[in-house]
Amino acid sequence: MNKSLLGTLTALSLVAASTAHAEAEHTLVFSSWVPPTHNINTQMLPKIIEMIEEATDGRVTGEVRLGIAPPPAQMDLVLDGAVDVAYVFHGYQPGRFVGYKLVELPGVETTAEAASVAYWNLHQNHLAALDEHRGVKVIGLHTHGPGQLHTNTKVESLAEVSGLKLRMPGGVASDAGAALGATGIQVPAPKVYETLSSNAADGVMMTIDSRQGFRLTEVAPHYYEIPGGFFRGSFAYIMNEDVFADLPEDLQAALEEKVFGEPISRMSGAVWDEGDAFSIQLTKDTEGNTITQASAEDIAVFAPIIEDVTAKVLEEVGAKGIDAATALASFRSELGVK
Repeated sequence: MNKSLLGTLTALSLVAASTAHAEAEHTLVFSSWVPPTHNINTQMLPKIIEMIEEATDGRVTGEVRLGIAPPPAQMDLVLDGAVDVAYVFHGYQPGRFVGYKLVELPGVETTAEAASVAYWNLHQNHLAALDEHRGVKVIGLHTHGPGQLHTNTKVESLAEVSGLKLRMPGGVASDAGAALGATGIQVPAPKVYETLSSNAADGVMMTIDSRQGFRLTEVAPHYYEIPGGFFRGSFAYIMNEDVFADLPEDLQAALEEKVFGEPISRMSGAVWDEGDAFSIQLTKDTEGNTITQASAEDIAVFAPIIEDVTAKVLEEVGAKGIDAATALASFRSELGVK
């Protein structure tokens, strides 16, 4: 785009944003911890704010602040009232969140959009009883697409994963990586580029979208894909309860009806799907990048690992006091998979 035109459009958008904020009665402060260019910042959060403004006739808006605190601190930011809305990646806080693992299980072939809608329904019907987000209001849930393997040297079979040092985000991803013999390194997503560029890790297990969002095409040029992925990451949008309670009742009702819950969840999953498709094409177009599809032999090798990880998760979630098998069955039934 012509730089002059781009500058004009940017200036106009800033004026429009400032005008919207001036006219709004309430401005919600959102916290975000991913890079500015990530789809969460460029699409998801702006779309949520747009949905909020539309549902409330402009009486409520939002503004996004970047880098206030690291990923594991997002829940506490909202609890303490430092921000009004944030999103958490559940795998960063093992033990604090457990029920989410039911949606992270490997080998489930579906879209992020479908999985995110089913996740919201799973939460409403089963996981909310665990009260794992106590103290905040859950306003949306979503998963990214299938988490795959990104490495600095080409991996052509699962046997080559054994012994690799892999950044894994916790949760089911770490369970799957350990079962394959990898050594896990826990690094928050914003530190992934630095970790790989310094050769502190051989690769990462992350969403496909990360090839663009976290510039993996530069530091992990080799991409290995297995059907349904090694895991599927889980996020929650959370809001300060007092901030929501302080909104007029008509605004609360509008947000509950038109924004919170399934609408946010569906939109976020769809953005992940679009980002995955973009990153696959980016990988194909980037010199030195490769894509390796899992062989039939590798798929057969991974099948018992899926069974073992699933059994472990069912036991772990069941120990929290819900019927984990029934919950998982309902989630997968909605997706049309076993």
